[in-house]
Amino acid sequence: MEYAELQVTSNFSFLRGGSHPEELAEQAKALGYSAIAVTDRNSLAGIVRAHMAAKAAGIRFIPACRLDLVDGTSLLAYPTDHAAYARLSALLTLGNLRAEKGKCELFKADVYTHAGGLLFIAVPPDKLNARFEFDKHFLSDLAEYKKQFGRALYVAASFNYQGQDAKRLFRLAETGVPLVATGDVHYHITERRELQDVLTCIREKCTIHTAGFKLHPNADRFLKPVEEIYRLFRQYPNALSNAQMIADACTFSLDSLKYLEPEEKLVDGLSSQERLEILAWAGAKERFGDPVPEKHVQQIEFELDFIERRKLAWYFLRVFRYTQKAEELGILHQGRGSAANSTVCFCLGITAVNPAKSRLLFSRFMSDARDEWPDIDVDFEHERREEIIQFIYNDYGRDRAAIVATVTQERHKGAIRDVGKAMGLSEDTIKRIGANIWDFQEEGFDEKRLREQGLNPQDPLIYKVLHLTSQLIGFPRQLGQHTGGFVITEGKLSDLCPVMNARMVDRTQVEWNKDDLEDLQILKVDVLGLGMLTMIRKAFDLVLQHHGKQLTLANVPQDDTEVYDMICRADTVGVFQIESRAQMSMLPRLKPREFYDLVIEVAIVRPGPIQGDMVHPYLRRRNGEEVPDYPKDELREILSRTLGVPLFQEQAMEIAIVAAGFTPGEADQLRRSMASFKANGKLHLYEKKMVEGMTARGYEEDFSRRVFKQLQGFEGYGFPESHAASFALLVYISSWLKCHYPDVFCAALLNSQPMGFYQPAQIVQDAKNHGVQIMPVDVNYSEWDNTLERKGGKYLAVRLGFRQVKGLREEDMLLLVTMRDNG
Repeated sequence: MEYAELQVTSNFSFLRGGSHPEELAEQAKALGYSAIAVTDRNSLAGIVRAHMAAKAAGIRFIPACRLDLVDGTSLLAYPTDHAAYARLSALLTLGNLRAEKGKCELFKADVYTHAGGLLFIAVPPDKLNARFEFDKHFLSDLAEYKKQFGRALYVAASFNYQGQDAKRLFRLAETGVPLVATGDVHYHITERRELQDVLTCIREKCTIHTAGFKLHPNADRFLKPVEEIYRLFRQYPNALSNAQMIADACTFSLDSLKYLEPEEKLVDGLSSQERLEILAWAGAKERFGDPVPEKHVQQIEFELDFIERRKLAWYFLRVFRYTQKAEELGILHQGRGSAANSTVCFCLGITAVNPAKSRLLFSRFMSDARDEWPDIDVDFEHERREEIIQFIYNDYGRDRAAIVATVTQERHKGAIRDVGKAMGLSEDTIKRIGANIWDFQEEGFDEKRLREQGLNPQDPLIYKVLHLTSQLIGFPRQLGQHTGGFVITEGKLSDLCPVMNARMVDRTQVEWNKDDLEDLQILKVDVLGLGMLTMIRKAFDLVLQHHGKQLTLANVPQDDTEVYDMICRADTVGVFQIESRAQMSMLPRLKPREFYDLVIEVAIVRPGPIQGDMVHPYLRRRNGEEVPDYPKDELREILSRTLGVPLFQEQAMEIAIVAAGFTPGEADQLRRSMASFKANGKLHLYEKKMVEGMTARGYEEDFSRRVFKQLQGFEGYGFPESHAASFALLVYISSWLKCHYPDVFCAALLNSQPMGFYQPAQIVQDAKNHGVQIMPVDVNYSEWDNTLERKGGKYLAVRLGFRQVKGLREEDMLLLVTMRDNG
């Protein structure tokens, strides 16, 4: 017996579906289904997850969608091929862009113009009228659909157990439109019915006690055994065969989506590779001198050869394109990522980090063995990043460029609040539970904490709330927009994925998040904002204005002993990344004396190394109190630069490949698991494979488990070495400014607020401690920004600006300054 389920609502129909797409695909396979479709409402946001889970489980997945129309009966739409999928995606894009974020306005006429290659199933009402007939509007729509779609139209037949099933199916058969057996599934197992009811209450803003007929009347919307489906539809066998026929006709798979990179325009007849080589060598002469030293020549040739083999020149040119635009606009930027810290990127000006100086080897991050896109994230001044974002939109067109989505998930406090309100708990009780219960384990909850709050852990209602909360944690709540991830394509972006309006003005985004794109090997680039770059730019401007020195990220003097002395004293209030109390306590112990020490400092005071018990072993070894332990030379090559302690994500991947026998693809999955929050992290799934792989290669089991425990500390908090190096450069530059120009540092930092750990009063006090005179806000002398004045002494005086006075508006103060200057 074959059966394909074609009407499934996942939790990406927000606050409707009671199961993850992955759970639905895995359960369908367990039940022996031939295929499963996910038909979320006006959205394809969950189909990549379902596709990947179905592929892993070994069941065929059909990407589909439920179209809820403004002026007609809802339709389930199934693309039969790639072109039909592109039309479905374009249809959803049309509806998304004519409405605000989170809404999709589609009309029957829209569907008719995009219907080519799609199969449709009309969704009938749940009930008949008093004469046991369907509403005339449904029958009218069905007749119209039949005229428009012809043999591509079917009607959904399902059992809802409200006493009219036999009559409903009889009336549907009378319409002459072929029936299709569906389950109208909302959860993968019956036990999820309670959670689905709670989701309905959250959506309808009511409690479980007042929801009434808003809830489904029974727990029957789950994936049923195939035998049960055949029993239910024994009088309508054609409905079963039609379901399988539709499934067989839908040959499109998300695996067939081909990401085509945007081709860079030819300049003077040069190919992308030829143009990249010209730019790289010109930059090399500028940064290393002419002639370029032989060691740099060899590295550049090695990298350019790799880029040519992998056909990646277009990618480096694309990043160069918008970083050069930033240069034209005078916007400070800094690249980071696996490919950003390459000599080629240094020569192109994408990053100011010299890989040779920072000990970053290109082959450590990019190699032929790793079948993945390079990673180049670029940080821009946070106050001016929008200019670069709009440049990308305008340069490539909004039909080819959009921001990546983020999936906002239910976390423990939000989930407790949502479930508690739906179950009728008081606000006070919800707050007490949310403040004290954060650990949701299968074996139960911390009863002691509940009793301390005056709550009875045996109370059925309290227990039910906590049980449902544990299920709700990790559910998607809405789609947000990534902080700066962009997808740019050669053709229309809507051919890959629906595009929608973002909350922010003049921004559009896709429906898929970065993990979805990575699963389908669709490239994302990151255009990020960083407050410290804004501060450094303002500091550079003040140095030029008052001291006549033209500073850039690349020409700030390196290896300054005074700067490292200041850092070792933990005199770092306001300095990028090392200003927190935890960092300040670490600095005198780690004693950074060179650039790579700062790379370590940036990475080591983070939850990953702390939870993995890596901090103290590293410090003991650095101070000569302990000898680094390398059971094999292969680990020495990976860990020697961090004294035998894995501090970076890249090291975890290398250990997995070299010591545990992971393939590069499996190691990349390990990396992605480390980057996931523990609410949905899957790092623990790799423990057995890693421990067994290491012991099979001669490592002791105790050592293998200790290594894995260290890697577990990274879950949700792993930090890549390539990113740490870029941040370390900004650490050094901000420290250099504070050391040599504390007056400039104070004014620029105040003008860039809000950012960092410290309030303006603390920044001002720190400047005073360094001998900087602070002048009060004065209506006769102050500007909106904080400025510098010559008052005698070693440093310029900082004149506080009107921005430091709470309640004053910038527009009013600029008018005051203008009138004052005009006499």
